[in-house]
Order: sequence, then structure tokens, then C-alpha cells
Amino acid sequence: MSNTLAIGIDVGGTNTKFGIVNKQGQILMQDRIKTNERENAEGFIEVLAEKLLPMIEQNGGVENFIGIGMGAPNANYYKGTIEYAANLKWKGVIPMAELIEKRFGLPVKMTNDANAAAVGEQMYGVAKGLKHFITITLGTGVGAGVIIDGKIVVGHNGFAGELGHIVVRHGGRLHKNTGIRGSLESYASATGLRDTAIEFLQRDHDRPSLLRDYTINELTSETVFNCAEQGDSLSNEIFEYTGQILGEALATFVHFSAPEAIVLFGGLTKAGNLLMKPTRQAMEDNLLEVFKNQVKILYSDLKEADAAILGASALVW
Repeated sequence: MSNTLAIGIDVGGTNTKFGIVNKQGQILMQDRIKTNERENAEGFIEVLAEKLLPMIEQNGGVENFIGIGMGAPNANYYKGTIEYAANLKWKGVIPMAELIEKRFGLPVKMTNDANAAAVGEQMYGVAKGLKHFITITLGTGVGAGVIIDGKIVVGHNGFAGELGHIVVRHGGRLHKNTGIRGSLESYASATGLRDTAIEFLQRDHDRPSLLRDYTINELTSETVFNCAEQGDSLSNEIFEYTGQILGEALATFVHFSAPEAIVLFGGLTKAGNLLMKPTRQAMEDNLLEVFKNQVKILYSDLKEADAAILGASALVW
């Protein structure tokens, strides 16, 4: 039974989720801890070990595991380090893979969470069998993973594929965390869509809208979706504007890597055609002829609650 299982760990800004996964993509056991409960990485690993070591023993011990895969913010694929992650307490460069290997006695592979999601789609999801595709996660931010010739693109320093930070509107909206103006994440994330709603409401201040029934603090991407579903024209325009920008960006990505498919994941995909119709139209309108009508836009079919663990575990197979 040697090497029949893997461990997937997803380090988030609030919670860290982890689980025992078999090669068929079944999560046999899983749990979570608070990421920033302790002040340093060593303390984090001890809290993790308290929960994960008994799970390992219940599944045959370390000899039954091929290794540990970890997705984390600002993770360097080559060095196994987490470097200057803004939403974690641990400052500077953390040799996370080395620390985890010493504590658990298993080899560790790690990359950023978006790259891990791409590998998970390739092994367990709608991209199974595809060698050229891009995953785009439309959540609080915009994450991306690029697969070319069946391999994740990490670049010379381990940080390639940051498509969410590509500038799509020069001199545009300020991204507070990066200082970049006009990045894709500033417009095509759930946060960006909310910011667009606020801008539109202030710009067309005399225009009636169901969105005016909410305070600024109550406005979310879900609020805009619910109002659009009720036929609110301003809310529909917000989705059209967001889809236009996203589609233009996807066309740029297609020109760069000629993928077979773009796999979309995350909360904004639940808006369905409200977002996807203008996105697809804008993408096709901005493609060279040789690329038109060739790239599929797919929705991830991985269960959202499990996708991060599956993606991280896929790194070690």
C-alpha cells in the first residue's frame, strides 16, 4: 500500500484547510485551523501537526503517503518558500517546505494557490486530458494558473502567471495592496465589481436603481447579481462592463499561450450568463482570426469547498 495517498494543504489568509487525498481525487479526511493563530511559522506548523499527525496515523502512517502538496500566497515553487505574503503574520521569507518536511517526514512541493488550482483541474477536474489551458479564479481577487505542454508555468523565479495584476486600463483604478493602477483584479474580482457598482451609482446619481436600496457597506457582488436578476438596468450594465474588461483580458491571454480552454472558478462565475455573455463576446471581438471560436470557456466542476485541498495534493503526484 506504499505511496497511495497524498496530503493537500491550502494556506489562506484566515483559515488553512488540509486533507488526505487518494489518487482518484477523493478526500478521505479533512480539517482546518486558523492560519494566524500563532505569531510565527513554527507555531503554525505545531498547531497543524496536532491535527494532521493523527490523521496520517489513521491512514497507515507516513510510509503510506507520497508527500505533501501546499498552496499558499506568495509561494516560491523552486525554493519552497513563502515570500513577503501581505495577508500573513509571518514576515519576510519563510522556508516553509523545509520546516514542514522536518516536522512530518514527508517530501513537500508548494506553489501559489492559483497554480495549485490549475494542477488540480488538470488531474481531477474539467481540464483532465488537456495540455494547454489557463485557470482563472474570480473571487475576492483574480488568481491564475497557466498550463503549457502539460506543465505549470512558474518562470525563472517561481512566480509566473500573475495574470490578475496585468494592467487592462492604463491609469485606471488603484489597487490598494499593490499600488498598481488599472489591473484586471481591480475590475474583474468580486471586490472590483463592487467598486464598479459604487462608481456607477455616483456617476449616474439621478438614475433609479434597486442598488440604491442598499448602503455602501451593504453592497456586494451578490447584491448586484440579485438586482440584475430582477431586471435592474444599472446592475446589468455593471456586469456588461466587467465582462467587457474580462473578455479583453482573456483575448490577451489567448494570444500569449494559445490555450485549448480557459477554466473559470470562483464566486463570480455563479453570475452565469450575466457575466459570461459579455465576456465571451469581448474575447471573440478582440481575437486574431486564427484564434476565433477555438478556445472553450469552461466552468470548474470541482466542489468549491474541496478544490483547494485537491489542487494542493495534485502537486505531489
